[in-house]
Amino acid sequence: MPVGRHRRQVRGSVSFQLIVLLVPVFFGLIGFAVDLGRMYSARHDLKLAANSMAQAAALRLTMTDAAIESATTAANYAITTANGRGNMYDFGGGTIGESNGNLNSEAPQFTYYDTASAATGAEGATGGEAGSSAARHVKVTVRGEAPLVFWRFLSLAQEGRLNLVAEAVAGVSAPVCQACGIEPIALQAISIDDTVNFGFVAGTRYTMGYLCNGGPTPAGLAGTQRVPYVLLNKYNESATILADEQTQAFRQGSLGMSPGTDPTYACTRVNAEETIWTNATPNNCNQNQVSTPVRSFLCGLAARFDSSTVPAACSAVAETDTVLGAAPQDTDVAELDDYAAYTGNNRRIITVAIVETASSAPMPILGYRQFLLEPAVGDVTLNSNDTNGRFQALYLGSVMPLRAGRIDGCTLATGPGKVVLHK
Repeated sequence: MPVGRHRRQVRGSVSFQLIVLLVPVFFGLIGFAVDLGRMYSARHDLKLAANSMAQAAALRLTMTDAAIESATTAANYAITTANGRGNMYDFGGGTIGESNGNLNSEAPQFTYYDTASAATGAEGATGGEAGSSAARHVKVTVRGEAPLVFWRFLSLAQEGRLNLVAEAVAGVSAPVCQACGIEPIALQAISIDDTVNFGFVAGTRYTMGYLCNGGPTPAGLAGTQRVPYVLLNKYNESATILADEQTQAFRQGSLGMSPGTDPTYACTRVNAEETIWTNATPNNCNQNQVSTPVRSFLCGLAARFDSSTVPAACSAVAETDTVLGAAPQDTDVAELDDYAAYTGNNRRIITVAIVETASSAPMPILGYRQFLLEPAVGDVTLNSNDTNGRFQALYLGSVMPLRAGRIDGCTLATGPGKVVLHK
């Protein structure tokens, strides 16, 4: 046999043998990539679920006796499959907290803390685990199993499953400098020397009365101190939905400032100057009458107690059904003297801007504080037809985290924050 032909046959034989030897290696690498990819995908799904649950829980940390129970319930809504939209894992095949026969997932674990450093386990952390009235941060731990196909041939994964753990920590941020979606009210400070509470006393009921000119100044309701407020100019004339002025005032009373990309209508900012709603300028006190936008706004506040009917004072407001459909009433509408006993869904908690003086002139925002709306004495809702635009509210301070806002742009020691993910 010619030498060249013999060499080619030898090389061909060696190549074939090499291929035979490398086939298991190739399959092993492919299997490693498939299992690794599926493992990372499952862990990513668990992390997304943990993030969603932590943020939902943190939004309910409002310093009441029922805060932790409410937070845990809200968090579990993020993984329930009853509505078909719950977070799942392993390409949507695994329900978190349940077993499908092949894969197991443990029920999420919740731990609540009073400080962010304690929740994240930071070095030199202060604080620790906290009860409902002090909890401001939550750690959610989610566990599940990832399926393995090729790794089951290894001793460490012979059961064909790998345990995965994902954690998320969320809580209330530092005080916001820009607050979005809050109620478009500027409330006059009782004392600007008090930078913590602006002269208000926690647990005390006040009458918010619309600013008027001259005298006699209307008294507070049920013997409470009257504090003047004005409706800020958040009417968006260029809006294409709910464009009517009275409808917008009604909507903002029920749901807060309208969301949008333009902060002019959606937000207010500390140190920025705000003006009164153009058609809600104060009348003379002796007229005992407020403008139509103010009355529409009060009807929106009343919807937080009863979203099934529109008060007679606002029967002419357009598109109220659309607004009420997006604004469920509070689940706790009882008159309260002790905020800790409040068990509602936070619809009665309002966040308002504090100014040095409520006036028709531009007003710089000093900060934000929160109140719990109270029903009128002997009633189940507030009186939206009060001729002086009055309603009662219990001063809370800064208990509820906001849904949207910015922390940068100012320096504040106190005030409501927003929900943020720490890890």
